Amino acid sequence: MLSLKELDKETLYSIIRKGIEIKRNPEHYYHACERRGLLMLFQKTSTRTYLSFQSGMHQMGGYAVPMDWEASNFSISPIRYEVQYASRNCDVIMARLKKHSDLLELAQYSQVPVINGCCDKYHPCQALADLMTIYEVRGTFAGVTLAYVGIHNNVANSLIAGCMTLGVKLLLVTPIVNEASWDEELMQAASRSGWIGHADSLADVASKADFIYTDTWVDMEFFNDPQYEEEKNRRLRTMLPFQLNRRELQGNKPYIMHDMPIHPGFEIEEELIESEQSVIYEQAENRMHVQKSLLLHLLHAVKGEGSYD
Repeated sequence: MLSLKELDKETLYSIIRKGIEIKRNPEHYYHACERRGLLMLFQKTSTRTYLSFQSGMHQMGGYAVPMDWEASNFSISPIRYEVQYASRNCDVIMARLKKHSDLLELAQYSQVPVINGCCDKYHPCQALADLMTIYEVRGTFAGVTLAYVGIHNNVANSLIAGCMTLGVKLLLVTPIVNEASWDEELMQAASRSGWIGHADSLADVASKADFIYTDTWVDMEFFNDPQYEEEKNRRLRTMLPFQLNRRELQGNKPYIMHDMPIHPGFEIEEELIESEQSVIYEQAENRMHVQKSLLLHLLHAVKGEGSYD
């Protein structure tokens, strides 16, 4: 599960609905992954991915082994050799890597399912949690409009893929594109789908969107990097007019979404983070629940049992 493009509508719905069921009745799944192992490979820093996958696997009776990429031999040997060994010691691999190309190689040579825990091109687990949150709040995807205001990045790509699959209207306000994130094939499909639109400002979508989503303007690995300071400042100057704030919302009260970590005063006004319309913490919590569902789906698919229903 490397981008979210792999899942058809029925499967994506099933994983989201199962995530809500697991959230409501976690005790029913205490032994669902008994004696199953998850290898968690980290090349990027993490809070939510680390905590949600490890907690989720343990809560279902399995175990998780976190591994720092740079402290392992993945950093000094070709991926194809290391993953053929590593995948003989676990049932699933979750990898949070810098380059999508490395994830593709990891998946190609792994003997077990590989989950993308975030890379430069996609963040499918985040999009799963986002879509679960929307479904939880509205009870349907029919007639829902989501606006994404920020950098066109990995999160935007997986949202595009998920919204196209489920039939959710997605409006993009993205004045800057992360070059490494651009997926021409995905955007061509988005253009043809009729589900993905574009707008010039937050004000243009404020009255149309049921949910408005924003994300950091500077990737986490560069936020405190002095060599990135010039680009960081350029982005801040360009993006400040696109800040998610009450003035630009013009009295409209859509649900507010952010995938965290948050930089208040930059991509979002601080007052909106914990406002009545914010679902940011629910969105973050749902990472664990929907990832539990994803793990069960993949483990059962490997056994030839189809979805876990």
